[in-house]
This record gives sequence, C-alpha cells and structure tokens, in this order.
Amino acid sequence: MKAASNITVIGGGIGGLAVARACALRGARVTVLEQAEAIGEVGAGLQISPNGFAVLRGLGLGDALRAGAVQGEAVALHDYRRGPVVRLDLTRLESREYWFIHRADLIEILRAGAEAAGVTIRTGARVSEPGECEGDLVIGADGLHSVLRPGLNGPEAPFFTGQVAWRALIPHDGRRGGEARVHMAPRRHLVSYPLRGGTLMNLVAVEEQAEWTTESWSHAGDADNLRARFADFGADAQEMLGAVNAVSQWGLFRHPVAKIWGQGRFALLGDAAHPTLPFLAQGASMALEDAWVLADALAVQDLPEALVTYTARRRPRATRVIEAASGNAWKYHLSFPPLRLAAHTALRLGGALAPMRMMRQFDWLYGEDVTNGAQLC
Repeated sequence: MKAASNITVIGGGIGGLAVARACALRGARVTVLEQAEAIGEVGAGLQISPNGFAVLRGLGLGDALRAGAVQGEAVALHDYRRGPVVRLDLTRLESREYWFIHRADLIEILRAGAEAAGVTIRTGARVSEPGECEGDLVIGADGLHSVLRPGLNGPEAPFFTGQVAWRALIPHDGRRGGEARVHMAPRRHLVSYPLRGGTLMNLVAVEEQAEWTTESWSHAGDADNLRARFADFGADAQEMLGAVNAVSQWGLFRHPVAKIWGQGRFALLGDAAHPTLPFLAQGASMALEDAWVLADALAVQDLPEALVTYTARRRPRATRVIEAASGNAWKYHLSFPPLRLAAHTALRLGGALAPMRMMRQFDWLYGEDVTNGAQLC
C-alpha cells in the first residue's frame, strides 16, 4: 500500500475484520487485536443491504454471504393491533442483494477471509493505550467504547437516546420466507426477521423510556417483563414473544458523529466514529463501507491525504444515515391517534398506488456502491 504497509486494527468485529482483509489484499501487513478470548458465537441477527453487500462482493466474500444468509424479500410494516399497513417489496430494488444473517456467521466469514488474506488475529488482546500499538497506521474499529476516539476527539460521554431495546432469538418454522416485519405502536415497536435458513427468528423490541438506570448499558433481560411491556400487541407478535426464553436488554446510547476520523497515524471506523440507532438496519453496512473507502484511500495516497479523503467521503454519508435512522424511530412510534391514522393511511395508499415510488425513496441508501464495481479477488 502507498500510505501504510504495517497496520494494526483494534477490534475484531465486522468493520475491523473487513478493513483488515481489504488492506491485506492490497499488500499491507495487518494485525487485528481483539479483546475477547475468542471470536465466536455472539450477537444475534443483522441485515446486509445492497450497499453493504457490494463491499462483501468486492472483498471476494459475496458467495460465502449468500450461502449463510436468508435473502430478504420484503419489509412489512404492521400496526401493532390492526395488522398490515404496507409491504415494501425488496425485489423491486435495482439490486436484490438484501440479506438477513446471524452476526456470528458474518463474523466467521470475515475472520476466515481476513486470515486467508494473511491477517494476524490476536484474541485476548486488550488495548488501553493506542499510542503503544505498532504500525504505520492504527485503526480504531472498537465500537461505542472506543479507546482511540477520545485521543482524536477529546473526552465525551455517550448520551442516552431515551430508548431501550430487547433482543432475542426464537425457533422458527420458516413459513414467513424472507420477510422482515415491523410492528409499530405508540412509543414502541417490534422487529422480526428470519435467520439460518428460516430455522431462527431474530427479535428486536424497542420502547421509549425516560432513563437508563442499570449499572451497565447491556445486561440479561427478563422475558416475562418483555412480554408484559408488549402485552397489548396482536396475535402475531404474541406468538413470537411467547417463544422467548433468553433475552438481552440494553439502553440505546450514542456519540455524535466524530469530527475527526483520522489524524497522524490513527483512524476511526464504524461505531467508533458514528454509532447509529438500529432503526435503518445500517450499522453493519456502514462499517463495511468505511472499511472499503479507508483501504481504497490508503492504497493510492500518502497517509495524511488518505485520511482527509476518507473523512470527506464518509462523514457526510454517515451523518445522513444516522439522521434517517433517528427519523424512522419517530415514524414507528407515533402516539397521537389522528397523526398515526393519517400516517398509516398515507403508507397504505402509497403501497397500493405507487409501489415503485415507495421503493425509490431508498435509492440514495441502497444504491450506493463505494467499490464502483471493483473486486480485489
């Protein structure tokens, strides 16, 4: 690589492993430092939209993703009591590469891909002083709690967004196919979609709450409490909630989008730079986009110029995505009955009379291909 031949990545998540493979395929020597003792079966479901899939394809991992994921066919919005509102047909997108996958399965694809490209992965490697990391470049891909972000942007306290979430996996018989479903209610919503050939269903329930008072941001939740909080939802939701055994709960926190994404020999990537709310399903795809753009800039520019290019290309887009995600939360949680009725009526009419227009509103998001069709292998 032109800018950095020896790179250290802090964090072995989606963004960290993706940027490691992207840089290694371009000739860099890359080491990933992951604080967990093993990169294994953690997390739950996530969505990879066409813009994120473009990066996986460019990294030579598209076929592996397809083999381990459920292809998305639609996103169906439901009123929590009255049922279907509108069905957004994902097959109408220009690219049909919309996928639902278990996070652990995607991590395994990326881990294997990184190691195949020559990346060294060190687990149990906790970093407290990023300045002590070796390399021409140190990339902080270590999430909301990034140890690198404060050094570039100063001390900041993540702020509570006023929302808490529960996450669970339940058995599924596959009858729904590749449909994600969003049950919308006053100040709450429930998202569900299939994983692993339809044998599992991923559930994410979100509720507005004044404060988050537990000592940790994430902890084991209470399935009965989850059911009680969503007891007024209809039969479809109750069937899923009734199957929940283990559930995690966490407060939704985030920083503002970082002002400085790269400086000196340090750079931020993914949630370390722009943690987002999960209401547009773009966390993984944004990290993948970051990984490609940073590696691409490093390949053709000296380090200072590469970091400027990376920031200029990524910060405006990440900001727009985060604002759109925050807007979705508001739309899902409408509580004033006349406004709620008007909004749902407009969605029904749009879906019936102008289904293509309904889908074209996502062109700016899903139609982005940061690879410009390039493939590294």
